Formats: sequence, C-alpha cells, structure tokens
Amino acid sequence: MSRNAYIALAALGSALLLAGAFAFQHIGGLAPCSLCLWQRWPHAAAALIGLFALALGRWSHGRFMPWLGLLAVLTSAGIAAYHTGVERDWWEGPTACSGGGLDAGSGADLLSLEGPLGVVMCDEVAWQMAGLSMASWNMLASLALAGLWIMAARR
Repeated sequence: MSRNAYIALAALGSALLLAGAFAFQHIGGLAPCSLCLWQRWPHAAAALIGLFALALGRWSHGRFMPWLGLLAVLTSAGIAAYHTGVERDWWEGPTACSGGGLDAGSGADLLSLEGPLGVVMCDEVAWQMAGLSMASWNMLASLALAGLWIMAARR
C-alpha cells in the first residue's frame, strides 16, 4: 500500500471516530464528560494533519506529517487510557468531573449523592460493549490508527 493510502486510512479513521462520538452524543443522547471531550481534539488534529499531508504530497515538508499524525492519535490514546483508569477506579480523576471533591457549594450540595448539575461524571461508564467503555475502545482504535501512521511514516 502507498504512503498516501496509509495517511488517508489513518485520517479517515480519526474522522470516523469523531463522527461516532458525535453520533453517541447527538443521536444517542450520551453527553460527554470532560475527558471524553479531551479525547476528541487529537482526532480532529489527526484528520486535519492527514488532509494537509495528502495535499503536500511528497514535498519535503510533507514527510514529517505522518509523525505529527502519530503524535495526535497517541495523545488521544493516552487520554483514553487515563480515562479508562478513572472509570475503573485505578486512580483518581479530575475533581471537576469525578466526584473527587466539590468546589464551594451549599450544604445541600455537599449532602447530595449526585454530581454537580450539568456535569457529566468522568468516573461513570455511560456505555460499554464487551466489557469495555467508549474510552477503552477509543484507546484501542487510536493505537490501531497509530500503526497506520507509522506505516505511512516509514514509506
């Protein structure tokens, strides 16, 4: 397979992961938590990097683009791995979305067993398949896309 084919597949993969995330949010009604949103940005960057890399072609500046794409998807994989650990109680998550602490609030807020209003909790799994959460699936998909970016970079 050609370098451009690997780049196109990797960029398309990130675009499809983003489309899936937006579908879960807007069609499925699953609001994302902060960590979910953080995982989206590197995929958006990877998709754009792929477009730029295909536009630049074999120009000298285009040769480093697959490495940038790799960095982007590995960033998403890293955030997803962290998020998976938060969901499985392996470590603490951000206090703003994992119930690890409340900012100032009323006495009723402190006694409430629910999270702050309007905040989607990062330590709760909203959806899972085969025992893996969306964060875990994103981590695996991002690592697969990393393989495509590596193949593109080595061509």
